[in-house]
Amino acid sequence: MKPRLQTSLGQTLVLTPQLRQALHLLQLSAVELETEIAAAVESNPLLDWEEPDTIATPAGERGAAPDSRQSGDGDEGGRGADDGDVGTWEAGDEAWYDRSTAAGGGSGDQDGDGDPADRMVQNDSLRDHLTWQLHLSPMSTRDRNIGIALIDAIDDDGYLREPLADIAAMLRPETHASTAEVSAVLCRIQRFDPPGVGARDLGECLCLQLEPLPPDTPGRALARRAALEQIERLPRLGTAGLAEALGCSQDEAETALHLLRSLDPKPGARIGAVPHDDYVTPDCVITRHNGVWRVALAASHFPRLTIHRGYEQMIQHAGSSDAGYMRGRLQEARWLLKNLEARGETLLKVVRCLARQQSGFLEFGKRALRPLTLREVADEIGMHESTVSRAVARKYAHTPRGTLPLKAFFDSGIGTDGGGEASSTAIQHMIRGLVDAEDPRKPLSDARLADLLKAAGVPVARRTVAKYREALHIPSSHERVRIA
Repeated sequence: MKPRLQTSLGQTLVLTPQLRQALHLLQLSAVELETEIAAAVESNPLLDWEEPDTIATPAGERGAAPDSRQSGDGDEGGRGADDGDVGTWEAGDEAWYDRSTAAGGGSGDQDGDGDPADRMVQNDSLRDHLTWQLHLSPMSTRDRNIGIALIDAIDDDGYLREPLADIAAMLRPETHASTAEVSAVLCRIQRFDPPGVGARDLGECLCLQLEPLPPDTPGRALARRAALEQIERLPRLGTAGLAEALGCSQDEAETALHLLRSLDPKPGARIGAVPHDDYVTPDCVITRHNGVWRVALAASHFPRLTIHRGYEQMIQHAGSSDAGYMRGRLQEARWLLKNLEARGETLLKVVRCLARQQSGFLEFGKRALRPLTLREVADEIGMHESTVSRAVARKYAHTPRGTLPLKAFFDSGIGTDGGGEASSTAIQHMIRGLVDAEDPRKPLSDARLADLLKAAGVPVARRTVAKYREALHIPSSHERVRIA
């Protein structure tokens, strides 16, 4: 054995600063994006605000060719709408869209545009965010009940403070689950958004956020060791102490520390609060124009940044040190502009797919909402599920039915006698209609509601009907008798 040098050729995936910035921008809400852009302009002299009259429609706004089809073609399998044409979808040519429409309220074909109350929404809590992902995940009813119990035990910071044995005991007698079964479901919840949720301590939280990173990310292995072995001592160790504890160089320890500092110690804290007095700025606009559903980015998404040409020209005449600094800022400015454009294109792809899949929902309302999961959208547009999840998180669309969160276009499904699926939202709408039409002196029991739904081709268990009824805040049949 003797030391020697050798070369090798291979391909590796590295999470570059550009990719980190692209992922960060994609998951920001419209208001957070405004703040991010303003901070970038303040810190980078090569960035400047573009004059309003020079703003051009970005290339990503235009489709190559109109892709028109009848929206009613995908209506089978539990959409719940009346048969017939529900409008036409057109994917491209959004140039007709007037940006003043997004700022002030919409075209004449929309119902209720321009009402500021449409943009008032309820805060989406961490529990709602996790429950939404749970119902879209393929799993058995037993595992889903365990998952609901786990989500209920997760605090606002995203941590699971209760022992798994206590959660297993709490599930009895309805669900007899062992600690191992609860742990298995917890592992699935720990893969939900936001990364790090469901951890039982800070070290596990940081490791969960490190796990999705490519294995060759600089400092990843050492950062994981530091989170698992030295998290309590980390504030006192410093770089030199950490290097000694891990048996590595100080440069490697500094890289690991830098990676750990980029993680979020409270992943759940950023979910559940909508800034600016609960007013929501729509990220995109879905309108119907001459029977055609169209999608366009809202005015806030059009690029309003440009490269400061004066500073750019000064680079050629500046000294070596100043020129190096300004070239670095110029590269950062170009990355930001490119990633902003990519963010808009990704959002357009996702929302176009949602409008195609849920055209019945846009036309008829909740009774026509069809089952749709993140995986279906990801497969159709050729993206990863995590990218779709980031694209829809805290994003809103202004539609003829008001300003809706993009998550409202997704729903889990239940098999029907016709071989298709009916969404849980559509079933709740059916239950609401049956209760509204009942005889007040002889209200329908949960069992009778289940029978009526089964007769309509939607076989639902009585317990499921009870769960949906409670979600709709409808009293039981005995209470409805007293009220009558």
